Amino acid sequence: MISERLKAARPSFPELFVGAPLWGTQMLISAMAALYLRNGMETAHVRDLAILYFAGGLLAWPFVLPLARFFAHRRSLETRFAAFFVALAAGTILMTAFLFAMDYRVFYSAWHAPFGSLTWVFQFAFTGASAVYQFAVLGLRLFLPLGLVCLFGTSFALAKRMR
Repeated sequence: MISERLKAARPSFPELFVGAPLWGTQMLISAMAALYLRNGMETAHVRDLAILYFAGGLLAWPFVLPLARFFAHRRSLETRFAAFFVALAAGTILMTAFLFAMDYRVFYSAWHAPFGSLTWVFQFAFTGASAVYQFAVLGLRLFLPLGLVCLFGTSFALAKRMR
């Protein structure tokens, strides 16, 4: 039974390699639309934010698609939709927050202790936690309102495709 689920969870190459840039593009468009609606894109970091949100969607897709397919295998349409919805939402948010935290870490690394020291470990952990908190407070808003529409549409399409 588990081996059957694992086999069904393996996406085809087109699903993986075409879907990832499409999902990344949807997240990019979502972030840019939210920036435009909020402040007319008047920020010095538009390019950096575009790269961050595109990369978050692009890199999350290969991880969340097999996970969602694993949980959606031989389930009703509603359960398949829920599996894709939760996996895509959580995975994309987590990957984008991780990338933001790593960018944050690179910026602050000039003031951190040498690699591998106990102080460095604490600085790495707390810098990452601070970045994730900042992303949760400020960055999640850029997934709304268009990202939610993309999430519904993509989850529904994937749920319908999978039997």
